[in-house]
Amino acid sequence: MPDATELVHGTCVALGRTAALLRGPSGAGKSDLALRFLFLARRGPAALEPPNGERILVRPPETIRGRMEVRGIGIVEVKSLAEADLALVVDLASAGAIERMPEAGRTTRLLGVEVPTIALCPWEGSAPIKLAIALARARQS
Repeated sequence: MPDATELVHGTCVALGRTAALLRGPSGAGKSDLALRFLFLARRGPAALEPPNGERILVRPPETIRGRMEVRGIGIVEVKSLAEADLALVVDLASAGAIERMPEAGRTTRLLGVEVPTIALCPWEGSAPIKLAIALARARQS
């Protein structure tokens, strides 16, 4: 579907030019996890080049590009990309709802493309590191 667009409420973060879409209701921890991910000294494994085939490009709306709401602080400026390849969807959940050894193959259909999907608890100290590992792994599949 060339030039197709789907507006999704969430937060995207990138490892190189490879992006993850963080989804969850207001207060679920999207911005908190994104902020900690963005400020990791080194963001884990390098992202690989996107595989051949269909891809979804994510772009921020111009009105909020390079800005992030940080609860308790307000709107802050952050480094941003004009676009990135979507490789992973992350559904935010409580720690008790996360499977210890989830089955591989869970996906979300966006614009007719199946995107690998995982669940993470954004409040765990290791969450930004887990996100970096999952994002790098998603590019390998």
